[in-house]
Amino acid sequence: MTFFTEITNPLIALLPPLLVIPFIIFFGERHRNFRELSIFIAGASLLAINVVLYQNFIAGEVISSPQLVLFDGLLLYLKAEPLGILFALLASFLWIVTTLYSVGYMRGHHETNQTRFYVCFALAIASVMAAAYAGNLLTLFVAYEVITLSTYPLVTHAGTAKAKRAGRIYLGVLMGGSITLLMPAIIVIWWLTGSIDFVSGGVFGNMVSEGVISPVVVTLLLVLIVFGTGKAAVMPFHAWLPNAMVAPTPVSALLHAVAVVKTGVFLIVKVVVYIFGFDLISQTGAADLLLVVAAATILLASLIAMTKDNLKERLAYSTIGQLSYIVLAALIANKVAIEGAGLHIVTHAFGKITLFFCAGAIMVALHKKAISEFDGIGKKMPYTMTAFMIAALSIIGLPPLAGVWSKMLIAEGAVDAGQLWLVAVLMISALLNIAYLLPIPFRAFFKTEKIVSGGAVTTDNEAPFIQESSSIQESSSIQEAPLACLLAIGITTLGCIVLFFIPNTVQQLLSLIK
Repeated sequence: MTFFTEITNPLIALLPPLLVIPFIIFFGERHRNFRELSIFIAGASLLAINVVLYQNFIAGEVISSPQLVLFDGLLLYLKAEPLGILFALLASFLWIVTTLYSVGYMRGHHETNQTRFYVCFALAIASVMAAAYAGNLLTLFVAYEVITLSTYPLVTHAGTAKAKRAGRIYLGVLMGGSITLLMPAIIVIWWLTGSIDFVSGGVFGNMVSEGVISPVVVTLLLVLIVFGTGKAAVMPFHAWLPNAMVAPTPVSALLHAVAVVKTGVFLIVKVVVYIFGFDLISQTGAADLLLVVAAATILLASLIAMTKDNLKERLAYSTIGQLSYIVLAALIANKVAIEGAGLHIVTHAFGKITLFFCAGAIMVALHKKAISEFDGIGKKMPYTMTAFMIAALSIIGLPPLAGVWSKMLIAEGAVDAGQLWLVAVLMISALLNIAYLLPIPFRAFFKTEKIVSGGAVTTDNEAPFIQESSSIQESSSIQEAPLACLLAIGITTLGCIVLFFIPNTVQQLLSLIK
């Protein structure tokens, strides 16, 4: 027990998801209860390890791993800092919840190749832990690429032509961008400064003020990093995300609402804080153009979301817009905005994973994907659609739900930076969020589905003259998803509520960013 409570090597956080893989393979499809029990044990162990690392970090311990020297000046190693610990805690907690959801969804939807699914999931979580605790930009880059490769089989899980096409886009955008844009930026930073370590204030020092490098170079490097980080889905490098919605809902939920996309914005935030530094960005104006791009992404993604009838596609474009909230906050480059970015990583994760969970529950229980088919389903799925409403309100940023705090901090950061136009962007975005999210539960609860004898379904809006027929009967029997899905939905929905009342728990950790 003493050994466990004195953990200071973040490499240990990689062990539970890696060690569980042989058990997943061994138990396979024939002993799926034991297979999934082993994943729960690994998830609980990982969360416990991250909690201990957090406690030791708060107590002043240095949380770092031994360094692997590739060659002179280039190292791979892990080291904890506030953003990384927050990300690790979030991903490890939601791995447990998503496993619970997956048990209900994968069985209820009769998905094939479940063992492969869980193996790739575990590999992805191990990679996320490496990214969260990365001690330098090279380590983060390697973890970033492994996340892409380990999640590719999850995107193409269905094996259909559509899934394979989505996989090609996924690899093309994410690896193409990282190799052609992100990697050259990392090489140039190392060549210019001799360091790619994450350090307080950044690695450039006084190089710009002393005329060693020009502001144009700094701007170009920041542009390469933001666009090269395809997982952040900044337009026009966003096409992979809507296409990846062909994956099973548990993949969409954790990997495309938390792990994959959040690794992208996490990378951008860490680079701004620990490679460039606030002072350098504000002095050079390096982020001015990118602020416009992030703001445009927020608004355009919301407008496109309003046009999508497929629920997962609408949520995908919502994610694109919400990710750019975090990118925007990072590029504002002050302490308040960065705290808002970190908090939004958490609040958006709980809200969006709940929405995806609900989308999957609707698919399992009612086999419906199109929002236009949702009329009256609130009577059949009151639990699911109530959770959807709560999560949607959190994403919009309305009290008493968690999303309000992160958006307020980002807006406060914009005011502090003198970028008042960004506050207007955030306000317009909130209205657009209302326009594409709230009609969904409105349809479910306040429109009436009618079933005509013979099986045809109409709504009171589509065929009012049929309502008078005596052959029509109300369809209102409860038809919720499997219990495991509902438990997972309940946990994440509760998170949306609880985080409203205890945001200081997250903010206290983020306040340690230097």
